[in-house]
Amino acid sequence: MCLQPSSKHWLYDTTLRDGAQREGLSLSLEDKLRIARQLDRLGIAFIEGGWPGANPKDVQFFWQLREEPLTQAEVVAFCSTRRPRTTAAADPMLQPILAAGTRWVTVFGKSWDLHVTEGLKTTLDENLEMIRDTIQYLRSKDRRVIYDAEHWFDGYKQHPNYALETLKSAIAAGAEWIVLCDTNGGTLPHEITDIVQAVKLQIETWHAPTPVLLGIHTHDDSGTAVANALAAVQAGAQMVQGTMNGYGERCGNANLCTLIPNLQLKLGYACVQTEQLAELTASSRLISEVVNLAPDDHAPFVGLSAFAHKGGIHVSAVQRNPQTYEHIAPEHIGNCRRIVISEQSGLSNVLEKARSFGIDLDKQDPTCRQILQKLKILESEGYQFEGAEASFALLMRQALGQRQQPFELKGFDVHCSTDQGRVSEMLQTNSLATVKVAVNQQEILAAAEGNGPVSALDTALRKALVNFYPVIAEFYLIDYKVRILDGRTGTSAKTRVLVEFSNGHQRWTTVGVSVNIIEASYQAVAEGLEYGLLLQNQLKVALIPASESHLRFR
Repeated sequence: MCLQPSSKHWLYDTTLRDGAQREGLSLSLEDKLRIARQLDRLGIAFIEGGWPGANPKDVQFFWQLREEPLTQAEVVAFCSTRRPRTTAAADPMLQPILAAGTRWVTVFGKSWDLHVTEGLKTTLDENLEMIRDTIQYLRSKDRRVIYDAEHWFDGYKQHPNYALETLKSAIAAGAEWIVLCDTNGGTLPHEITDIVQAVKLQIETWHAPTPVLLGIHTHDDSGTAVANALAAVQAGAQMVQGTMNGYGERCGNANLCTLIPNLQLKLGYACVQTEQLAELTASSRLISEVVNLAPDDHAPFVGLSAFAHKGGIHVSAVQRNPQTYEHIAPEHIGNCRRIVISEQSGLSNVLEKARSFGIDLDKQDPTCRQILQKLKILESEGYQFEGAEASFALLMRQALGQRQQPFELKGFDVHCSTDQGRVSEMLQTNSLATVKVAVNQQEILAAAEGNGPVSALDTALRKALVNFYPVIAEFYLIDYKVRILDGRTGTSAKTRVLVEFSNGHQRWTTVGVSVNIIEASYQAVAEGLEYGLLLQNQLKVALIPASESHLRFR
């Protein structure tokens, strides 16, 4: 890809480097490669792969991509300016950067005199020479350079003349991009606008050896990273740096999943192809899966709840015209509309949810009001169906007389014992569960052990049913949430349990409520297995909607 100055706005992803600095996030080599290829498919122009030489994994990453290049994206190596009191040619830190073989290198340098004197322990003049020498050396090795002006906004606000001198040194040495970094994340949008405009005007007065474009790199410590990036673009920046899902150190970086649709759909800047934009939601969720962090269901644009409608008035209006409560069509970014069922629901919610399950109900049908009334009664008792749509589907079928229960629960017994021996100063607890179920009037008694009562119950129930429904072996429990509904009653409080299952392709959630946490868990697990059979066409009942099952798989 040969970049030329144009009206296009360039996306620069630093998930693999800056994003990986998030607390609790760790990427293997395979993780980094998988994310890079997904970003390439998404149409990201620059993908920062890491700091070659900082660790063996980053060296292997760049080597692997030289063997199997990306389709369209430029892979970028990242490094600092050379060390004080040496030369770029003699600094061993730069040799792995060249060995990475990337066409582009991002170099960061100090803009704030505080960091020069306190961090680098060198002089202001030496810092300017470090910037100039490093970029000139990389240019002499046929590398194109992006210069990240670290702590730019703090430095400019404290000593603008010196901060501008650092940019002048980078441009004179041959940097093609100047990226202004709000490294501490403390700048507000109005300051970003004023400073970017001032820098743009100043750069136009300098005689640069090559055309120079501006970029922006923001952090979210003040909750304004996305707003700051948008302000910078409107003030003249043409590169936007950020991370997928906003991953990053401390409070994170500017979230590309929010920036991209705002830039393209709201402000009209060309960033990616239309079909690539439609992959944004899937990309966000795939990357959250790879990094092993739960997706933010309430994230703008790509969140599971971003286009969810719960209030009855909202649902009724959206059915007539989606623009009444949706700022964009969710399909533009690969998301979809969801109708949420809860005690706040009206008939519109029930009718819309029924249609999504392939059930065509008439508003005048008394069954509609019966379902709504049952829903409100159960939610007043502690059930929550907006997070357990599989349970609501079963409830709805039961009200319609269409629920074909594949098995009947007859009872269960759980015994827990504690060994006297200690392992790492922790007591060993074992659980044994016995369940009785009936399938086609045939009763089955099964027992199983587990590392806890719910694990033992789940295993025993599967053991009892797998001979009748072998596909159950493919179901696995992936999430288990417990909520105490009335803590004032202490250990006798009612408990709500949400259980999430997967078959490797789809995810579904069921709910159970009881004053007995084990009974609530048993209800949810049993309904989860029953609904899983529906998904696998084991019973002739409507499946979960394709759009919903896509969203549950992340």
